[in-house]
Amino acid sequence: MSAEILICDQTGMKAYLPAVEEGIEWTTQRKGAPGKLTFKVFQDDVLDFTEGSVVQLREGGDEIFFGFVFKQQRGRGSLVSVTAYDQLRYLKNKDTFVYEDIRADQLLEMIAHDYSLKTGVLEQTGYVIRSGVETDVSLFEMIQNALDTTLDNTGELFVLYDDFGKLTLKRLSSMYVGGTEGYLMVDEETGESFDYSSSIDDNTYNKIVLKNETTKKDFIVAHDMEHIRQWGILVYTDTYKEGENGQAKAEALLKLYNQKTRSLKLTKVLGDNRVRAGSMIAVNLNLGDVKLGNFMLVEQCKHTYRDGEHWMDLTLRGGEFVG
Repeated sequence: MSAEILICDQTGMKAYLPAVEEGIEWTTQRKGAPGKLTFKVFQDDVLDFTEGSVVQLREGGDEIFFGFVFKQQRGRGSLVSVTAYDQLRYLKNKDTFVYEDIRADQLLEMIAHDYSLKTGVLEQTGYVIRSGVETDVSLFEMIQNALDTTLDNTGELFVLYDDFGKLTLKRLSSMYVGGTEGYLMVDEETGESFDYSSSIDDNTYNKIVLKNETTKKDFIVAHDMEHIRQWGILVYTDTYKEGENGQAKAEALLKLYNQKTRSLKLTKVLGDNRVRAGSMIAVNLNLGDVKLGNFMLVEQCKHTYRDGEHWMDLTLRGGEFVG
């Protein structure tokens, strides 16, 4: 197996390349969860690590995972089951923040500084949030609320992830896998099976109603009459603040939700270490009522390294996919 686990002891002075049982799994989700690495090592008289020890996963020249041991499980015999999480795990801490006139990326930078977390590329999110009060909620929730506010007002989605030990924030246009030499494509030849569904029962709205947060009387409405005739009225209600461009927010929300929710899960896709939750990959599949030939967003990704093979299980959305 070419995938390689490196474990450092608590002092950081010693590093080990343990004998690893086949079946390393690396899992990421687009929001609200840290990257997770699970594996089993053979304990011997030399290997010495504990909770908090640094774990790295590499394959060939690819730096894939940098995190910390959070759980060990032992039974009879010499096998130890290990669970490690990347730096995002510390965003599960709860805190209280009050802020004014900052962008979501600036809020993330503030939180990282307060919790001694390392940062990498933090792309500017552009939209200035006038005020925010977060009381005894997780850091994950604080950051996601700021990113959701940015999405509601600009229609632009940002992805937060840990890039081998550095908190990273990028807009969706920066998350395409591939480039001038060609983009990664998934089709019938690269995946074993898929599970597809479409619905207007969840997260589909064709009428947006925003109420003024201060006056409670003024309303802004955006709607799509064609989809109202087709599906009936599906209403999403929210608020807008004084000084906020309510009409732009309503139009952005309508663009986001005025479509079917389609979910697509692919299993045993040929593995590519560049793919993680938040990545954009090209998909070319015939799903019956729709033929896909576009880029899709990876919501969840599980990599498995076993017996010299590497595959991925993917949950996707994109285009009309918002499930």
